Amino acid sequence: MYLTSDAQVRNILIVDDSAFEQRMLVDLLSELPYRVSVAFNGEQGYQLALSSRPDLILLDVRMPNMDGYTCCRLLKANPATRDIPIIFLSGTDAVEDRIMGLSIGGVDFVSKPFTPGELAARIHVHLNLIQRQPAPVAQEEAPPADPDTVIVNAAKRLISDNLAALPTLAEIACSVGTYREKLNHLFRTHTGMTVFAFIREARIQRGLQLLRDTDMDVQDIALLIGFNNAGNFATAFREKTGNTPSAFRASLQDDTA
Repeated sequence: MYLTSDAQVRNILIVDDSAFEQRMLVDLLSELPYRVSVAFNGEQGYQLALSSRPDLILLDVRMPNMDGYTCCRLLKANPATRDIPIIFLSGTDAVEDRIMGLSIGGVDFVSKPFTPGELAARIHVHLNLIQRQPAPVAQEEAPPADPDTVIVNAAKRLISDNLAALPTLAEIACSVGTYREKLNHLFRTHTGMTVFAFIREARIQRGLQLLRDTDMDVQDIALLIGFNNAGNFATAFREKTGNTPSAFRASLQDDTA
């Protein structure tokens, strides 16, 4: 068992719906210089993270009501919790699950059953990485964002990261802890657009960036941002900008010349 002063004790939040898994993790961490709190689902874990601001979160993936991925999206969309490192714990070792966890903001992904010593080492590594980062000068903790703003920001990031193959509106809403009608209402309130209008705008803006900053073929850009073909992309692009993608790129080259 480690002996340490209170100043060195770090706070860890465990979010897992299994009482057995919780007890195992608490027993492991009780032998280390950590204070531990527990939550039984993603929604409870998100609220506890807002109130207690833990130094690290151990987050189970598969949970009822709100799973670990949804919880992580909300945590990363809130300025008050976005910098807390999240280690996913999962009963699956599927590559797509690992990619999902890391792509939405997790710092690590540990498959169950895990070796206690390995998990303890991973926790230690990520807490040390926090300590090595330069502390901001005279900066107060960020206040929690409005819950509706958090949902909208989480949905915006999900959309931005998946333009080529977006889930359905219902799946997007579920992935950020709400339902389709409410998500559309929140987007109208916060952005002045429906979700579909926001998606269309996001695709055009990404297309503008790719046309400006890369030499990718227009067809490839169209597929990358979620259009079925270059013709559909050109039609939407012209409606927004007054130019076809090819004409827009040519005008950039003329300006450079």
